[in-house]
Amino acid sequence: MADQVTEYMHGLGQRARQASKEMAVADTAMKNRALLAIADALEADRSQLKFVNTRDLDAGRERGLDAAMLDRLELTDARIDAMIEGLRQVAALPDPIGTIDDMKYVPSGIQVGKMRVPLGVIGIIYESRPNVTVEAASLCLKSGNAVILRGGSESIHSNQAIARCIQQGLAQAGLPEDAVQVVETIDRAAVGVLITMPEYVDVIVPRGGKGLIERISADARVPVIKHLDGVCHVYLDDRADHSKAVRIAMNAKTHRYGVCNAMETLLVHQDVAQPLLRELSGLYSQKGVELRGCPVTCEILPGAVPATKEDWSEEYLGPVLAIKVVLDMDEAITHINHYGSHHTDAIVTEDFTRARRFMREVDSSSVMVNASTRFADGFEYGLGAEIGISTDKIHARGPVGLEGLTSQKYVVFGDGHIRQ
Repeated sequence: MADQVTEYMHGLGQRARQASKEMAVADTAMKNRALLAIADALEADRSQLKFVNTRDLDAGRERGLDAAMLDRLELTDARIDAMIEGLRQVAALPDPIGTIDDMKYVPSGIQVGKMRVPLGVIGIIYESRPNVTVEAASLCLKSGNAVILRGGSESIHSNQAIARCIQQGLAQAGLPEDAVQVVETIDRAAVGVLITMPEYVDVIVPRGGKGLIERISADARVPVIKHLDGVCHVYLDDRADHSKAVRIAMNAKTHRYGVCNAMETLLVHQDVAQPLLRELSGLYSQKGVELRGCPVTCEILPGAVPATKEDWSEEYLGPVLAIKVVLDMDEAITHINHYGSHHTDAIVTEDFTRARRFMREVDSSSVMVNASTRFADGFEYGLGAEIGISTDKIHARGPVGLEGLTSQKYVVFGDGHIRQ
């Protein structure tokens, strides 16, 4: 059985590699035609998509999937509308491929610049949400890549139905159908093969829980674009505007809980801790947020639960918040760089010099001044969409949009120049 899975995955890889060569030279008009044709195919197959999705939902209920998982799995009309609109938005984005930046003359007289090129073949591993199939495919196509998609076994029928719409759109635009392939086996061995075939796959993007991402990062022989945790901080400086501080601290925590850019630890300067924490405590209480605090926090807020050392590095993804009162910005920065996950961290202050220093010294993929961490998102950053968020330091960092799915090569223009 293992040999059959390996043979099957290598077949996908070979076809993806061949398709990637055609995608790399496809012009913008062809790619956009494909994206719009996929949108039309999804609209035409709307009823069939929902019917097939019920098979996955029924199977999920039989397997005992919880309500949250079933919700992520469901393809409603609103979600199909969002998939279609997403395709049209990506079609409207500028094509990064072929753009040349930083052209300059050097002393020898040649011109040197950098041209943006596709990565090649991207493997994407994700769980539950079938709309990820469209999101991932659209970004990979627009950036001139081929992609192998391995969704969760719970959404296998929905993903296959979506894949048929995608391949129909590709064929209509004259692009290779193998540019987007969905893994059709639910055998977990397929993931192990996908992440260990560098001859066919150039980069892996895992989207899912920490356990999945840790496993892939440990076992992959292909570069991985990833983030493990979203331990995000907001630091309220003693020179913060009080109303801004309250508004940002509330939004960063309570706008949505189960997302990687939600605040998990609030840091407050000791000189403003009493008024800010007392006001925030009442507001968090109304939202049902449990507060876990340092000793000083617990003195100010008797209802807070004493925090343990583990709380400072915990990604709660729920209505729980760790709070620490700090001496100054130095302690805040030290705490963030030690306990944070290099995802997104923010300062609220009216002191420009401190804001600049915070941005320079906090080692995270997104650093914000007087704004909620919830803005750490490809759409909010003007990328149109994102494939995920990277906390790595090599290649892509932060929300990964079209440009993050490309690389650059040097290009040189001469006029008969030879090296002396």
